[in-house]
Amino acid sequence: MINGKLLKEAVISGANNISRQKNKINDLNIFPVPDGDTGTNMSMTVMAAAKALEDYDGSNAGEAAGIVASAMLRGARGNSGVITSLIFRGFAQGLKDMEEVNGKNLAAALGIGVDAAYKAVMKPTEGTILTVARMAYEAGVEAARRNNSASFVWKAICDKANEALSITPELLPVLKKAGVVDAGGKGLCAIFEGMLSVIKDGVMIEYDDTQSVTVDTFDSAAAEFDEDINFTYCTEFIVGRNPEIDTDPEKLRDYLQTIGDCVVVVSDDEIIKVHVHTEQPGDALTKGLEFGQLVTTKVENMKEQHKNAKKSKKEVFTPSEPVEDIGFVAVAAGDGLKELFKDLGCTNVVSGGQSMNPSTDDIYAAVMATPAKNVIVLPNNKNIVLAAEQTVPMVKDRNVIIVPTRTIPQGMTAMLNFDPEISAESNAQLMMDSTANVGTGLVTFAARSSEFGGKKIKEGDIIALENGKLTITEKSAVKALVKLAKNMVSKDSSFITVIYGEGVSEEDANTAYNELSEKFGSRTDISLVKGDQPVYYFILSVE
Repeated sequence: MINGKLLKEAVISGANNISRQKNKINDLNIFPVPDGDTGTNMSMTVMAAAKALEDYDGSNAGEAAGIVASAMLRGARGNSGVITSLIFRGFAQGLKDMEEVNGKNLAAALGIGVDAAYKAVMKPTEGTILTVARMAYEAGVEAARRNNSASFVWKAICDKANEALSITPELLPVLKKAGVVDAGGKGLCAIFEGMLSVIKDGVMIEYDDTQSVTVDTFDSAAAEFDEDINFTYCTEFIVGRNPEIDTDPEKLRDYLQTIGDCVVVVSDDEIIKVHVHTEQPGDALTKGLEFGQLVTTKVENMKEQHKNAKKSKKEVFTPSEPVEDIGFVAVAAGDGLKELFKDLGCTNVVSGGQSMNPSTDDIYAAVMATPAKNVIVLPNNKNIVLAAEQTVPMVKDRNVIIVPTRTIPQGMTAMLNFDPEISAESNAQLMMDSTANVGTGLVTFAARSSEFGGKKIKEGDIIALENGKLTITEKSAVKALVKLAKNMVSKDSSFITVIYGEGVSEEDANTAYNELSEKFGSRTDISLVKGDQPVYYFILSVE
């Protein structure tokens, strides 16, 4: 039987286990565009529950599960995090008021969560975290018929979850083509396995970001050095060792220490993995070539990262009384975009977007700080819609309406079509209908090497997406934008808005504007907006 104390330890162990594996789970993301990072989102969601449980010293399993559900709901980030929170919310409903639970109770409770997760997704897709959760639940029910012990049933749940994970590539061709399993499913397996360690063996997996330095745990070990920025470039690479060259990796370490700091060099018989902070990343890579061929490389400007991190400090929202009729909350990243949405009438703007998914609690706080009886929320990103929707039942003193905008241009158009003469519900429908004719183009960089449409894409390449579909690769962000506009602008187009990000100079922004004006200015109204957004060099809106 499992009581509250054991369940508390199991959940914390599950949170610690996915935290250890989050980077590997992130690497399973197959699309080259910078995204919300599944492992990070799920880890932050479950870690919210672990932190909430720290002060719980009771023994009631239902109480512990309730704390988990509440914390996960508020901490949920990204679609994968929200789905995880829904699974555990249903789990808590199934265990409500139970002092101790057996295997049958665990399986039945998991089933409630799985059902809730499927219902929350508009078009459930098999081959995802949903499949892993469902098959695990079904195996748990079957196992409970044979042996009702909690450890037996939860092991059956874990075993089936891993089996389900292994077949996700067969259910989703895009996974099979990339040679990976579903990232969300892998995250759920990590959580379940962490819980099993306590339920079956009484061993809690510890939270540990300072694991010993080996090839497998290199990323965690290197991360501890990233606090003080004495050099600009964080340089990482893997060298495939040449068996015909008798080289000592210590010589490579000695050299790197002369050109930088935070040096980590680990090796086995096949590879040498390197981390160094330096002003001469090219010299580090050149030296690495003396030891074999470069397998992977990554160079990041830490000063820019630090500057961007300071820009994205979390807002503090002060609760307010609902005195006005209608108010608005939007999600956007970048000072320019935030000001734009405020100019359009949004009372509060939550920091977030692609690769920076806000939690449900972040959106809830903004809603409660909006002094209106009806609060319309614009998520402006497909991976934030689910998190926004979870705020609806949380708010008791005002009506929350989610207009499921999936892009920044859709959110802008929705706000421009607000009619103060009609009701909040009618406005929500009007605003969503207005987005149907909005085309969204995005110019960004490839976060990972990949292959799409028969075209090989290298990490760092400039890529452009037309309404979510990758269509263009280029060497210049401006060239990519112009090509994208040619694809998207038709004879029926009336408005073009170009929003340029923090990585684009005023000169390049004006060059882009002038080129578009020459091509389309005679028949369309073209606007240039400084958005300061990260991730995207340009956001293109075509109506």
